[in-house]
Amino acid sequence: MTQDRVALLSYEYTNCAVIVAHPDDETLWAGGTMLLHPDSCWTVAALCRKSDADRAPKFHQAVECYNAKGVMGDLDDGPEQTPLRTVDVEDAILDLLPSDRYDLVLTHGLWGEYTSHRRHEEVAKAIMALRESGRLLAKEVWMFAYEDGAKKYLPRPIADADVYVRLPRDVWERKYEIIRTIYGFEEDSFEARTTPKEEAFWVLGKGK
Repeated sequence: MTQDRVALLSYEYTNCAVIVAHPDDETLWAGGTMLLHPDSCWTVAALCRKSDADRAPKFHQAVECYNAKGVMGDLDDGPEQTPLRTVDVEDAILDLLPSDRYDLVLTHGLWGEYTSHRRHEEVAKAIMALRESGRLLAKEVWMFAYEDGAKKYLPRPIADADVYVRLPRDVWERKYEIIRTIYGFEEDSFEARTTPKEEAFWVLGKGK
């Protein structure tokens, strides 16, 4: 797909949700899309770090930049990345969301955005399961489309994804500012160096 489809988002989709594993994922992978469409009603759910005294307040400050409602959960996010049952992730998502009906849901890709983070992949699988079972009603689900060549380079948007948009300079600068000044990532951090100037998504149901 092209920029033209993304340009229609604020008219086609009113009630939208961004469902991610961690605070800052919403900004890295979909912040530009939210900034481009302020007339949509955005809910941003981060499944981890509600009890994190550093990242939780930064998340809520960040979502204010999108005029979004922010909700957080406390799924285990330890360094050992103990696998979680899909049904437990599903339940955590539904417990957080204020509604089970959305025009558009943006979430992680099945293989994550880089090599590798289990929680990203688990959230993607849970969203797919929720939609298939009818527990989450979404007209469309867009899954982040990025890859890092098995750690050979920083995550890049996939050029042939179903939705691909080059962010206007001012939109990217605002997104980068949120990463740097609100989340506090240094200029040479993974997050700051990664912050994509293009955003890409697979549309669930299109065979990707």
